Amino acid sequence: MPKLNAKPEPIDIDFTKSAVVVVDMQNAFASERGLLDLAGMDISGAPQVIRCVKRVIDAARQRSMPVVFLQMGYQPDLSDGGGPESPNWHKELAIRMMNCDSALKGKLVTVGGWDFEIVDELKPRPEDLVIVKTRYSGFARTSLDDELRKRGIRYLFFTGIATNVCVESTLRDAFFLDYWPILIADAAMATDEASHEASVRNVERFFGWTIPSSELVGQLATPALAR
Repeated sequence: MPKLNAKPEPIDIDFTKSAVVVVDMQNAFASERGLLDLAGMDISGAPQVIRCVKRVIDAARQRSMPVVFLQMGYQPDLSDGGGPESPNWHKELAIRMMNCDSALKGKLVTVGGWDFEIVDELKPRPEDLVIVKTRYSGFARTSLDDELRKRGIRYLFFTGIATNVCVESTLRDAFFLDYWPILIADAAMATDEASHEASVRNVERFFGWTIPSSELVGQLATPALAR
């Protein structure tokens, strides 16, 4: 198996049992007038992350590596948000903003709406796996684990927004489910650099490995290693 030059130490990878996970690369989190922008958070790093994610998924598709898109999204009536008895109802940003401003109801990460959609540069293809989620982790209340196991996937390369929230939440659950999680550090972002770096360190110390996108793209471009 090829060996990735990862942190905190190199790791052997079987690309035939690997997938790229694209977490919440939606207008809500990466576009002007989306949820994070409306909340006054810094999304200035999003264009660079979008370009980086695109390079990763293009390289993966050339080697027939599965690409998994996770999308945060609620029904317009928020019936899948957990309700007042759920901590998700009180902590998840979109629900909080919609509950505080009636003009936003049904507009923030609502299934079918602009905010919910994957950014134009990264639109899923028919062969990609798309999983809609209502919690930070892509494994919570979804079929993600079943779908990955059906495909024989053991190694997961993580990209997306936000590093310290939905990306790290999904990566931690992957670790608990005995997947091998690898965070592509420059293909993910938080709304502040300190939070991003804290998640990178947390992954390296406790939950997985990190690499730059150039490491994966370069390995996938090497036929002898990609077979």
